[in-house]
Amino acid sequence: MPLALLALAVGAFGIGTTEFVIMGLLPEVADDLHVSIPTAGHLVSAYALGVVIGAPLLAAVTARLSRRTVLIGLMVLFVAGNVLSAFAANYDYLLAARFLSGLPHGAFFGVGAVVATTMVAPERKARSVSLMFLGLTVANVVGVPAATLMGQHLGWRATFLGVSAIGLVAIASLAFLIPHDHAHAPAVGLRRELAALKSLPVWLALGTTVAGFGALFSAYSYITPMLTDAAGFADGSVTLLLALFGVGATAGNLMGGRLADHSLRGTLFGGLLSLAAVLALFPLLMTTEWTAALAVILLGVAAFVTGSPLQLMVMEKAAAGPSLASSANQAAFNLANAGGAWIGGLALAAGFGATSPAVAGAVLAVLGLGVAATAATVDRRRAVPGRERVVAAHVPEQAPALHP
Repeated sequence: MPLALLALAVGAFGIGTTEFVIMGLLPEVADDLHVSIPTAGHLVSAYALGVVIGAPLLAAVTARLSRRTVLIGLMVLFVAGNVLSAFAANYDYLLAARFLSGLPHGAFFGVGAVVATTMVAPERKARSVSLMFLGLTVANVVGVPAATLMGQHLGWRATFLGVSAIGLVAIASLAFLIPHDHAHAPAVGLRRELAALKSLPVWLALGTTVAGFGALFSAYSYITPMLTDAAGFADGSVTLLLALFGVGATAGNLMGGRLADHSLRGTLFGGLLSLAAVLALFPLLMTTEWTAALAVILLGVAAFVTGSPLQLMVMEKAAAGPSLASSANQAAFNLANAGGAWIGGLALAAGFGATSPAVAGAVLAVLGLGVAATAATVDRRRAVPGRERVVAAHVPEQAPALHP
């Protein structure tokens, strides 16, 4: 695999760290800025809102720029948001800074996925996307715990300065390792990017992302009470168990990339079916500590097996304008985060038990399978004779491979 993929992974590592670390630092932030923890929790929502708005918006306005330039510019914006977070004078300034930090998130992964696929042979496209996403999953295993520990000992502001340093490393890596693509990057333009979003298959692919990852977040948002109330773990054990989720997510991400290069739709169906099964078994698995730990790992594997296939599916369906659609898929991921957490919360509030959010997630995973099956039916009706397999073939057709 090209070394340039490392630059994308470094950027993904920084973004993943800053997205999730705030959850572990809410008590410190709330105490320092003299707000309640629920109020401090709005910092999570501000970041997610930035992702949802920034993903399609920044991808659209930069459609005619070199993708290499766009990636570097997005990381500059990322660093600026984190530096402003570190020096925020009060809660309102920090809220605005977190929104700013979220703006480049979706566009970076969206444009980065397109760039990653241009640097490899057609049969390795899914693996190239999974290697970029590797930075995101490793952030949950290494980056978030390390950054949380830094914030607890040196203050939460030090954490954001540390994440800013990661962003600077990412900028340098992108500048030195990503080939210049000015020869073909302006080939699409905003009008074709927007036109690609009119396609029904694109919206079905985005709908699969919302339902599929909504299933994950329905359960994962309430994993702590499941582990403590149902499985009987002590509060101090939860951090280690969440690291196990990151290990499972990393393994699932790499597995999904490899499998999707052989069968994109088969991997997607298999991942969603596995996710539904794991979530449906949560009430049983959360009865003992060792099976609960196994459930956390399996949840990470099953959910992230679908990550690369979903990203690649959206790009393939929007072959005429992949950057905007790919970025929109990141917005869909964050909508899944919010919607899944809301649905899981409804199940919990209804008094169905600590593991009920997982059962609700299983229903969402089945819904995702239904949307994916509908998309497959639409594809068969629109199939081009002689085309046997769905691949992200848009890159060689729309833009030649990058060259240093």
